[in-house]
Amino acid sequence: MSAAHEGQDHMTKAMRSPGEAQQEYREIRGFASFDDPETLSYVDSDGNPKFELIRQTDEFRTLRRRLTTFIFPMTALFLTSYLTFVLLSAYAKDFVSTKVIGVINLGILLGLGQFVTSIIITLGYARYAKRRLDPQRKLLAEKTGVEE
Repeated sequence: MSAAHEGQDHMTKAMRSPGEAQQEYREIRGFASFDDPETLSYVDSDGNPKFELIRQTDEFRTLRRRLTTFIFPMTALFLTSYLTFVLLSAYAKDFVSTKVIGVINLGILLGLGQFVTSIIITLGYARYAKRRLDPQRKLLAEKTGVEE
């Protein structure tokens, strides 16, 4: 590289656009700034959420725990119900072919029970989300200033 090119590279690196300078100033916190160092910003200078900081909040942990305490038991319940139906259908043919009413046998009722189970779990989740998850999500949004 010639000396002219070196000088140009050096000047390009040293000069910053006004937007870059403002962004750096907003991100600097602590002794020499007027910002409160105790107040964390959960949104960067471009308005994007800082997900790593949000994940560390107690509100997010509570939301995650509430979601997990519903999802895992309901998943286990549904899988147990479904696998029981499949195994009975495959290995207990005499049992599932037991007539209940007319041509309707136990296998048909167990199969329809899978739809009922899915609907009950879906309605249960909707109710749980409305009562336990949505208020926690709103609390998290208020604390972080991040809206949907």
